[in-house]
Amino acid sequence: MTGTSEFAETGGAADPIVVVPHTHWDREWYLPFQRFRLRLVSLLDEVLERMERDPRWCFTLDGQMAAVDDYLEVRPEHRDRLAALVREGRLAVGPWQILHDEFLCSGENIVRNLEMGLCRAAELGAAMEVGYLPDQFGHCAQMPQILRQAGIEHACLWRGVPSAVNSHAFAWESPDGSVIRTTYLPEGGYGNAAGMFEAAAPHGDGRRPPLQRNAAEFAVRMRPWRPEGGALLAMYGADHTAPAADLADQIAAAGTAMRLDTLAGYFAREDTSADGLVRVRGELRSHARANILPGVISARVHLKQAMSRAERLVERHAEPLAALWHAGESRRFLDMAWRRLIEVSCHDSVTGCGSDETAAQVAARMAEAEQLGRAVCDLVTAERAAAVPLDGHLVFNPSPAPRAGLVTLDVPVDAGAVDVRGHPVLRTAAGRRIPTQTLETAPTVLDDAVHPASELPIVLERVYGRVLFGQEIRDWSVSEEGRTLTFHVTRRAETHFSIADVKERLREATGDWRVRILADPRCTVAALVETPPLGYTTVGPADSPSDEVAVPFDMPVQAETETVALDNGLLRVEVRPDGTLTLRTPHGEVFDGLGRLVDGGDLGDTYNYAPPRRDRLVDTPAFVQVEPVWPGPLVGAFDVVRTYHWPAAGDAAQGTRSKAEEEVIVTTRAELRAGEPFLRLWVTFDNRCDDHRVRLHFPLPDAARSSFAEGQFAIVERGLTAEGGFGEKPVPTFPATGFVAAGGLAVLLEHVSEYELASQGSELAVTLLRSVGYLSRDRNAHRDQPAGPQLATPQAQCRGERTAGLAIMPYLSAEPGQDVLAAAEAYRHDLLSAPGYGPRTAPLPPARMGIEAGGPGVVMTSLRERDGWLEVRLVAEQPAPTTAFVRGGFTEAVRTDLLGRPGPALGVGPGGTVTLPLRPWEIATVRIRAARPDRRIDSAQGLMTDPPTRSDWAT
Repeated sequence: MTGTSEFAETGGAADPIVVVPHTHWDREWYLPFQRFRLRLVSLLDEVLERMERDPRWCFTLDGQMAAVDDYLEVRPEHRDRLAALVREGRLAVGPWQILHDEFLCSGENIVRNLEMGLCRAAELGAAMEVGYLPDQFGHCAQMPQILRQAGIEHACLWRGVPSAVNSHAFAWESPDGSVIRTTYLPEGGYGNAAGMFEAAAPHGDGRRPPLQRNAAEFAVRMRPWRPEGGALLAMYGADHTAPAADLADQIAAAGTAMRLDTLAGYFAREDTSADGLVRVRGELRSHARANILPGVISARVHLKQAMSRAERLVERHAEPLAALWHAGESRRFLDMAWRRLIEVSCHDSVTGCGSDETAAQVAARMAEAEQLGRAVCDLVTAERAAAVPLDGHLVFNPSPAPRAGLVTLDVPVDAGAVDVRGHPVLRTAAGRRIPTQTLETAPTVLDDAVHPASELPIVLERVYGRVLFGQEIRDWSVSEEGRTLTFHVTRRAETHFSIADVKERLREATGDWRVRILADPRCTVAALVETPPLGYTTVGPADSPSDEVAVPFDMPVQAETETVALDNGLLRVEVRPDGTLTLRTPHGEVFDGLGRLVDGGDLGDTYNYAPPRRDRLVDTPAFVQVEPVWPGPLVGAFDVVRTYHWPAAGDAAQGTRSKAEEEVIVTTRAELRAGEPFLRLWVTFDNRCDDHRVRLHFPLPDAARSSFAEGQFAIVERGLTAEGGFGEKPVPTFPATGFVAAGGLAVLLEHVSEYELASQGSELAVTLLRSVGYLSRDRNAHRDQPAGPQLATPQAQCRGERTAGLAIMPYLSAEPGQDVLAAAEAYRHDLLSAPGYGPRTAPLPPARMGIEAGGPGVVMTSLRERDGWLEVRLVAEQPAPTTAFVRGGFTEAVRTDLLGRPGPALGVGPGGTVTLPLRPWEIATVRIRAARPDRRIDSAQGLMTDPPTRSDWAT
């Protein structure tokens, strides 16, 4: 079929055009959510009315349930109408809750998104079982496995497809070998037939071109992508638009040449086999056939930081805590947190490529998710801390393996013993001494002022109940001779107090009175605490420094002030005159010039970085100063303070940067902790400039040909270049979630970050900040087409104080392995502590284990309570087969798919142990529980004892 005449002669009967009416609905973008929702309600009101009036109509609602839920919140009375159309198969909804960005959220977020979308769609009658991914800015490597494990056999997408794909379908393979038949949307993506039914500019006779001609032109464009024959998929829709009112009549008039259907209906007639198709393995991030807009990874970096904080808190602290250690109900709070995390994962939300108003609302929902997660953590730890004596602490380990790590604790100075260095001595319930280091001593004089007696009633109004200056009053005294009122306050008082007694004592006071508020001496310490897997331990002040057994502490951190160096026996870091760092290992490896800061221009937008034609890079500080912070032995740190002069702004008209400069002081804190094989860095500066990009560079000892980035359930290897071919410059900047590694150096990350293996592979560059002033520029040097409206976004310049945290770690193998995975786990998931508030005389509760999970190259991504079971998700993040294990006091186990549907029962060995052989990169979900609900875990033996609670995982 090569022309209009051929289409007219055949009528297209053998290979019809399947027209799929739809809308692509960006929940929020250049307009904020509520303004777009008003349009959504109007559009769906119209669509529902037409579908009910004309049974020929069908519609596909963009593959996401968010549009349905947003509509029904305004039109709840239309739920039954909408559900009836879903049940008839004429309205396709789901499978996603929202069309997310696959690289800017966690793998677990993707799973929960799919889980929620399928569940919500099923409540209306049926979910569209198509992995529809119409507008994501590239696709993560494990998406085929995710869809396969959810029972979905087709994917359908647009962006990121490499030039090797030359037909409408290809075999997309995950790193584990899972393959899914994938339909590519060429020649316009999800809008490839957007203009087929629309009126054209009037001709001389006032008529529009006939549909047959439009359809023939469409067939000519699309047939080369399906030369073997078969139905042509015509995606009739665009952003925030409804189909033509007379669509069904036009289709009927076209005869057998085309038919209306949903996307689900189209794929119901398509082959599910991927045999014989071009095979593409791993992620789809090619620029060859469509823009993938890679600059969104570094736009509004504060959104990426907030997203990662909230995800880690909910996934790895709140859910495991609630599942293992909570006796009450917290599921609703966690569901609320997950709904917000899923909402903000939208490809126009977390990306930061929306209006300033949209970005502010996205940040607020991220903050709400974090607050909900924090609230659940507070709830559970408070429940457990009720048995911990006052001045003691409970310490929770979010990792599924035993772990020793530093926690920061507020402890009394005079409640127990101090060691020879003057640091408070802490101990565990078993009597083991905990190494500590004093970081800060709190002031004891909180207020000391003289007041006329007439003002004393007003001064006493500062007391709220028994709380004064944030602490509780434990004692008070009055000196009539010295006319002095003294309050002694502490963190929690256990004595009687009444403000009426104080007022009565001062009722006849005259003259001037001195009022003092004195706090019990306290200090902030770093404590090296050993914790059981997914369990907790307790620590408290020791009675004496000598009767405890010390925790092994072989390699203290040593600070050398003269040479400005830190050494913990695993790493040695030294400051160079230019403010960069030298890192040395016991094996003789030397990494020089680490932490070089490079500021360059950026005249791009939130979608694409674009340097000025005549860029000016600033990488040499005008001044360097080093300030000591902590000397060890548990933590040593110094601040490297560098002063730069950065161009104040970009000049788009001249293609350069301004001559005017701003003085910017950049403080880099370098911190070594005892026992950690990595160096922690925090970079802080006040961004007073516009139109620029700031990157931190890490030179490698030897040039590397590829990098390894941990992302969504996988570690992805990438080269030095990116594939181009469309209208977008293929810049080799990529996303990484947990770490990026190359040439023997790993950079551990707190949040999804943009990186480049730069300078022909000789250094890693990590983007700290990208400041731009437009959502999209109509003229962007790195992109031919606009990516959206040219809307000013002054808040995307990200002015103000900015802080970024990361860590650097040498490794010896050719590729990052178990050591880097373990380091990333420890770096990203801090131990969680909570102060005790039981009686001071109560004993410290013993340590308790939750469950232990792992295996070579195995990471845990989720632990939650579900349907009366504990559900654990594990991933083999290595290129070789491995064996995972889960160990605890359970007696039943079953393997499930990604959605929790049960599969084969698993044998439980001695000590409550399950082993699972895993393929390289395989995702495994296991449910476990105790068959006898009268027993629970004993932390020392791994056996079940004591009365049951919710944490017994019983039905």
